[in-house]
Amino acid sequence: MELTHYGLLSILPPLLTIVLAVVTKDVIVSLFLGILSGTLIAAGGNPYTALINLSDLIADTLADGWNIRIMLFTILLGLLVGLLAKSGAAYALGDWAGKKIKSRTGALIFTWFFGILIFFDDYFNSLTIGTCMRPLFDAKKISRAKLAYILDSTAAPVCIIAPISGWVAFVIGTYKAMPEWQGLGVGELTFFLRTIPFNLYAIFAVFMVLFISITHKDFGPMARSEARAEKGLGLYDEEKYGVVVSQVESKAHTSNAKPIDFVIPILSVIVIALFFFPMVTWMGAVDGEAIKSVGQAMAEIPLGQAFNDTDSSKALMYALIFSTCFSYVYMIARKLLNITAAGEALLDGFRAMVPAAMILTLAWSIGTIIKTPRADGGVGLGLYVADVVVNGNFPMFLFPAVVFVLACIISFAAGTSWGTMGIMVPVALPIIVQLSKMAGLSPAATVNATALTIGVVLGGAVFGDHCSPISDTTILSSTGAASPHLEHVATQLPYALFVAACALLGTVAGGLTWNPFVALIVTAIPFVAGTLLLPNWFGPKKYGL
Repeated sequence: MELTHYGLLSILPPLLTIVLAVVTKDVIVSLFLGILSGTLIAAGGNPYTALINLSDLIADTLADGWNIRIMLFTILLGLLVGLLAKSGAAYALGDWAGKKIKSRTGALIFTWFFGILIFFDDYFNSLTIGTCMRPLFDAKKISRAKLAYILDSTAAPVCIIAPISGWVAFVIGTYKAMPEWQGLGVGELTFFLRTIPFNLYAIFAVFMVLFISITHKDFGPMARSEARAEKGLGLYDEEKYGVVVSQVESKAHTSNAKPIDFVIPILSVIVIALFFFPMVTWMGAVDGEAIKSVGQAMAEIPLGQAFNDTDSSKALMYALIFSTCFSYVYMIARKLLNITAAGEALLDGFRAMVPAAMILTLAWSIGTIIKTPRADGGVGLGLYVADVVVNGNFPMFLFPAVVFVLACIISFAAGTSWGTMGIMVPVALPIIVQLSKMAGLSPAATVNATALTIGVVLGGAVFGDHCSPISDTTILSSTGAASPHLEHVATQLPYALFVAACALLGTVAGGLTWNPFVALIVTAIPFVAGTLLLPNWFGPKKYGL
């Protein structure tokens, strides 16, 4: 076997993780055992050495300055979410919408916009918006399945294309230390921004909600659920899909809470983050010799370069520290919370983020064991797959499409987007860089090819998070909408598969040109045709409604 990898054994850690995630439905345990299998391989089967190496691997992961700042960002995000929920600000916005919105179309579009506004956390999106908007949807005779679909489609798909979110920080962490990515000569945040137009699934999943909200052209099981609700036959079908297993009850917000009390903290996150992205670069440039002050750094380093060269982990952490402190003071000053209630809100938010923090740590660790060469204590999976693909003369233009399909399958089977990204990014990135070199692509084309490949990994990972029946976000969307879980899955899956099929065609076109505009246009053509034709073929009449 090559010194760079363990051959077929290199596949075992991610494969074991995926299989266990499907069987046990426990992503945390599955990731842990996947890491353990990797350390066992690297230790030659010695369990004592494997456990020692596993402990060191996790500790080293948390000792990394970038990782610990992202961990703090995630926890601080939970604290902010706790304040927004406990104060009743989000519920005030929902109440305001219920009084102002008079039509079904208005309710659908406002909920879509509300979901995009909460771009920073998918859990908060699903539970809070669902609880806020459910009474309005019930009054307008809109099915619970439609509400769950909107919640799910503005959760993960929005988080992955929003430049300021824990998702973005996690994605950057999967590639920032890879030598192949560092050789591209692109800033970490700039590279992520380059992946957004190639993230075809997420873009069109979000756009499809708006299209259906305006046209009401539903198809498949969703058309049946909507027709039943509109005709007064039930907001959900308990006989066909079972009872509502769980739901979050609407909470009465404090009498002083107003919609602006939700908007102001969210705007503070955005404004403060935009301030710190370039400021981190300017502060870091001050060395006391060549550059002696931040003012001098601002004069010598252009704004665009400052954004490109920033350390996003610092910028995001600073933004959440300042915005959380601001929101804490704001809520107390507005008398929405007292000191005791604010403390309870912070604790609630912290507890909510503990599972995310664990998944983050384990995903980083399995990514490390997968991508690290054999000589350095890893299994070198990326290097092994790269050897197989390169030596097998695999068509380069098809590689992103294959990666997209694999990411869709893994994420749907495992029900996790972060786990899929942690597995697939370290595997796919070295391969596309190597293929680009062999094809003699220019540096600019190589960056585009890499951005396309990582973009479709992110899109495929979101596909599973969006519609897998075992995905936490799918379950939370059913909970927030108070919809039978199986009805939510059955009504949403045809929409998700349709968008994924359109994105696959766009990905093939992107692989032929490495051009994001071509990929978007080719995706849009079948998307428009399908959204116009499918309701005629599989609309309410098919179900006799």
